[in-house]
Amino acid sequence: MFTDKILLPFGTGASQVIGADIGSSSIKLVELSGRNGKYQLERYVIETLPKDLIQDGNITNIDQVSDIFRRGLKRLGSRIKLVAVALPTATAITKKISVPADQEEEELELTVEAEANQSIPFPLDEVNLDYWVLGAAPNMPGEVEVLIAAARREKVDDYSAIVEGAGAKPEIVDIESLAIQNAFSLIMPGLPGKGRGQNIALFDIGSNGTRFFVFRDKDILFSRELSFGGNQLTAEIQRAFSLPTAEAETAKKTGGLPDSYKNDVLRPYLDNVAMEVARALQFFSTTTTFGTVQQVVISGGGGLLRGIDKVVSQQASVPATIANPFSTMKTAGRVRVQQLAQDAPLLLTASGLALRSFES
Repeated sequence: MFTDKILLPFGTGASQVIGADIGSSSIKLVELSGRNGKYQLERYVIETLPKDLIQDGNITNIDQVSDIFRRGLKRLGSRIKLVAVALPTATAITKKISVPADQEEEELELTVEAEANQSIPFPLDEVNLDYWVLGAAPNMPGEVEVLIAAARREKVDDYSAIVEGAGAKPEIVDIESLAIQNAFSLIMPGLPGKGRGQNIALFDIGSNGTRFFVFRDKDILFSRELSFGGNQLTAEIQRAFSLPTAEAETAKKTGGLPDSYKNDVLRPYLDNVAMEVARALQFFSTTTTFGTVQQVVISGGGGLLRGIDKVVSQQASVPATIANPFSTMKTAGRVRVQQLAQDAPLLLTASGLALRSFES
């Protein structure tokens, strides 16, 4: 029941892996090198996926996704054939528990199984289940905090099959929220005060929705799924300029739209995003005991929209910045720095997965 390198929320540190973020609109691959907490971006690749090939974490054609994954690995040109991939957060269950620090491994496994039996709404023989001892439990002397992670075996198998079909090995199957938490450690050094002792909100704006996190010193205080995403802007472009979906999506990314686009389509969309961000921040401050947010970070495809940080900052009255997990990192000579500056907000999850190479 306890898996071997599958659904491990933290890497073993035994092998170097390629971080692979399989999203609804693209596959992002990242390879890092480094030691002693100092990293270098060796290479990265972004491969676009056809629309609706992955919907809400459900893969409609594993072979087709594998072919695109294989193409990405070929373009990446890495010798590493071990991959860390992440399941969508909504397809997995995580829970923290506290147990006596002196429990033996066998006793701890029984404790985890008992807790899983109560918390997981399907039979344990249908899931991949794992756990990780995080360390001393806050305000509970003599106890340690344990993170339990579980997902339906069919989901783990699907994402593993994509990697295997591309000729690589799924060394780690992670969970997106945990990979993002891991990558947040790369963003913190570039924030005011290096992000320490602050409530920092991360809005990861994807095609179909937005993941909202509040971090404090690398820990997730709060998380929530929000309904707005980049597909809403694509739909507005379609309506405004009578374009097919594929052409509207391309135009959104590459430009070439009429002069009226900026004021008539983009600005109203950015205003709506900023309003949703402000609402989410208000919800956090009024429904939790953690106080207000001091900084906003924007990642995902939404981070590619020019001016989104300024609009959010103005309307939400909180300083906002665009996520760049490589801001304090060296880059290999083969990496095109100017292109990386544009792509960086898309690479957060993949970077967090690539970091699993260096954890113990």
